Amino acid sequence: MVSFKRAYLVKQRYAASMLKKRGIHGVGVGYKDPAKPHKGAALIVYADKAVTTAAPRTKSGAPVRRKPPLLPSAVKKQVPVRIVGTRKFRKNDLDRSGGRFRRRIRPVIAGYSVGTPEGSGTAGLIVSVKGRPRSRYILSNNHVLVNENSNRYSPTLQPGAADNGTVRKDQIGVMTRYIKLHKNKPNYLDAALSTPLRRRLLAPKYAVFGTVPGYVTTYKIGDRLKKVGRTSGVVSGRVESIHTDIQVDYGSYGNLGTITFKNQSVIRGANPVSLSGDSGSVWLTKSGNQAAAVNFAGSDEGRLSIAYPIDWFMKVFGTRVARSGRSVLNTPARGKRKSYMCVRPLNSQIRKKLTPCHCHHQR
Repeated sequence: MVSFKRAYLVKQRYAASMLKKRGIHGVGVGYKDPAKPHKGAALIVYADKAVTTAAPRTKSGAPVRRKPPLLPSAVKKQVPVRIVGTRKFRKNDLDRSGGRFRRRIRPVIAGYSVGTPEGSGTAGLIVSVKGRPRSRYILSNNHVLVNENSNRYSPTLQPGAADNGTVRKDQIGVMTRYIKLHKNKPNYLDAALSTPLRRRLLAPKYAVFGTVPGYVTTYKIGDRLKKVGRTSGVVSGRVESIHTDIQVDYGSYGNLGTITFKNQSVIRGANPVSLSGDSGSVWLTKSGNQAAAVNFAGSDEGRLSIAYPIDWFMKVFGTRVARSGRSVLNTPARGKRKSYMCVRPLNSQIRKKLTPCHCHHQR
């Protein structure tokens, strides 16, 4: 049985070269057999279904039975490999169909439509700045709240433009800080923070599930999570892989095209869990309603969510989950931080590179 540490180290060594191969979209760490966790770890490779099933044929037309040449031979000698067929991962673009969580709501709570004059995503969580428990902000994605990955003035609307929100009637705030996305070097967070025009416009609640008492600093492969998204609504999923280096197509947004994220989580649902407009939605623990991960992209069919640990957002932005009344902010729940089957904190070197950018507050 291969350990999760061994699988992680192999991923660290080979993921960059594997992602250069046509048809491979992500490389991470998960169970060799999700139905039998005791069998240990495997390298999880997300690749085009056509690539994983294709095989050369003889002159008579019969397929030659051999594995597709996707992986370096050294990888297969060191760890088991499980190939998951999927299309290319994409950020969740706007969607203009109707739904419960796309309507106007005041005060604004997590799980509902939020966005800019160009589109809609999801208000992931209402947070406070550490040391200022009465402050309130909206946590969501860069591509949900930011004007083309830049520091230009960017009003925050609820609902977002895809849900008929307008600046004149529906502006609730302005994007103030964000993590810039990069085309030619690794990314870790698709993240932004919006400041309300007035504090009372935001309420520290989460649609359907109510109070979020805090957040976890880690979670592990196989954990069950739940969330509310602007498009998919109330959904649940299971952590399929972590430490996943993955390529995500941002299209024309910020002239980014396809960019690489490192050490992400892939969460699988039996039904669609990450559709257009769900960007920014926050995964909660199945029991306890603790915030766990921030969704920002998914597969075309929506059954795979790409997310990063919310602990990363909180550490980089210096925030905590907002609480109502006079109660102080909860200390984050602890976890097995040293286990390689758990997501790991950002190291100090990476955190220094992830200083949030500030944006213009006026047009």
